[in-house]
Amino acid sequence: MLNIRKLTPAIGAEIAGVDLSGPLSPQVCDQIYDALMQHQVVFFRDQHISPENHMALAGSFGDPEPPHPVYPHVDGFESVMKLENHPDNPPDTDGWHTDLTFRQQPPFASILWASKVPECGGDTLWMNLYAAYDALPAGIKRDLEGMTAVHDMGDFRNNFAVGEDDGARLTAAHQRFGSAIHPVVRTHPVTGRRFLFVNDGFTVHLNGLKAGDSRALLNYLLTHMNQPEFQLRFTWRDHSLAIWDNRCTMHYAVADYLPHYRCMHRVTVVNDRRVEKAVRAA
Repeated sequence: MLNIRKLTPAIGAEIAGVDLSGPLSPQVCDQIYDALMQHQVVFFRDQHISPENHMALAGSFGDPEPPHPVYPHVDGFESVMKLENHPDNPPDTDGWHTDLTFRQQPPFASILWASKVPECGGDTLWMNLYAAYDALPAGIKRDLEGMTAVHDMGDFRNNFAVGEDDGARLTAAHQRFGSAIHPVVRTHPVTGRRFLFVNDGFTVHLNGLKAGDSRALLNYLLTHMNQPEFQLRFTWRDHSLAIWDNRCTMHYAVADYLPHYRCMHRVTVVNDRRVEKAVRAA
């Protein structure tokens, strides 16, 4: 029997009573999934898992993502991303974002495991995008109805806008990653709840508005979203593990720990297998 403890009123729960290094029954996987749908991000402590265990857990939710377009992977496991940071490789994800929203179909979930973390620092924050939408004034909700936004590679420009090639690498990167247009307000396919779907990392323009008006409204939304009442801050320990629903959350990896070493392993789950099964059965 899983022991599920809520961490904040808005978001997050810690799950005890399960060893993720062993085989997981379908019933346990369903319980973890149900907790994820309810709390948006769930955490486990003291999980001494292998890359094989990590991949098996991801496979219980859906299909693991192919190799990431920017980050390296664990040797022998192309879908297990290795996020390794130290003074010679400083972190570059210290901003609020929902993963890969520049894709037409952003991934469903991510599973992040702490291989080695500093004694102090390196926390991660998550934000409840349901709560951010619910707290908007009624007039703003009406203004956002039917509005869409452009998402592109955003912060990843920093990886390509270097050198003296007059932007050729950046242009090629834009062609490689592309852009996507998403509704500003989306409906979750499982819970049926509405949530804001813009983020500081990748959302660049609100369609139908002039550039200045788009920036003003987008800045308003991002400022509104960045309230502690919608957020959770998680302090990692070695071998902690987090699973989050990428559809209705943002996260922020705090880059305050250099010169200390931090190494995380992450598997991204492309699709929600349970939703696809329900759609096929309908």
